[in-house]
Amino acid sequence: MTLQRQISFWLLALAAAIAFLYVFSPILLPFVAGMALAYLLDPIADRLEAIGLSRLAATVTILVLFVILFIVALIVILPVLGSQLAGFIENLPRLIGNLQGIITEQLGARLHSITGIGVKDLQSNFGDILSKSASWFGGLLQSVWSGGQAVLSIVSLFVVTPVVAFYLLLDWDRMVAKIDDWLPRDHRDVIHRLAREMDKAVAGFVRGQFSVCLLLGIFYAVGLAAVGLNFGLLIGLGAGMVSFIPYVGATLGFVVSLGVALVQFWPDWPWIVAVFGVFAVGQFLEGNILQPKLVGRSVGLHPVWLMFALFAFGYLLGFVGLLIAVPVSAMIAVLVRFALEQYRSSRLYIGTGVPPNAREKDDA
Repeated sequence: MTLQRQISFWLLALAAAIAFLYVFSPILLPFVAGMALAYLLDPIADRLEAIGLSRLAATVTILVLFVILFIVALIVILPVLGSQLAGFIENLPRLIGNLQGIITEQLGARLHSITGIGVKDLQSNFGDILSKSASWFGGLLQSVWSGGQAVLSIVSLFVVTPVVAFYLLLDWDRMVAKIDDWLPRDHRDVIHRLAREMDKAVAGFVRGQFSVCLLLGIFYAVGLAAVGLNFGLLIGLGAGMVSFIPYVGATLGFVVSLGVALVQFWPDWPWIVAVFGVFAVGQFLEGNILQPKLVGRSVGLHPVWLMFALFAFGYLLGFVGLLIAVPVSAMIAVLVRFALEQYRSSRLYIGTGVPPNAREKDDA
């Protein structure tokens, strides 16, 4: 097969994959979640096999324990989170009104002397900002909700996902062997190398970032609850779970926590500073301990590109897009690095008048 035909084949395959995701995105959520769960738990199944369990016994053991832990967590945490969420939604207009009053009263005179903006103008602008922010956030939630709920309900998601995860986890090694048997023999070694790099990048991020989000959520929730912040458990767990988007989880949690703290504790500055301290310590732990130890530089993507991928995939595919954004971006990054490697060793980069090994000598 010529190079032109190879490029055409892979471009058609890519277009078919994108079209498939776009058309079937409303029903893909339980299957994508099941694949992610199987991928997350496959190393544990391999370890259980190594100590003597069959693949079936290892799969059943893992999924039963996972489902039990998940149900226990829901029974223990869900009522508290549901109560706090209901209270937060009910009190949100009052919180916004009180926060607006505190800010305009404390900063109105100073801003008027510096910028000439009056208190009424400040209140109007602040109200517009809050209204637009609430509208944007509501639209985002609606998009995520519709993307995950268009066809399947939450109940069906909880039913289908474990079944998909069970069969994928049971047949994982056989599926990998079957796909390996389909590979073109001339390019098998190169595809193996690229697949190993993709697996390292995706596994490092998915498994590592899952642990980071969980630990941050627990830290923020415990810290804010210890300070006595209203809705602290809800805000802390939410900030931790959204931390898979760089900077967004911590920023969103900090802004919401600070707003609630100002309304609740004003003018007791020590408690407001304590809320600030919880997020400062959390960011220090994430940046200096959790991320380097659990995730490292496995994905190889700049945070800006990572955020762009999350927002782009989320916009196009809803919640399913958020789930696949990082793995797909990591795979694309591996392919781009491989393409650049091939380009830098080609005549197109080196030129026709330079010997092929001249660049290596210059670099040395």
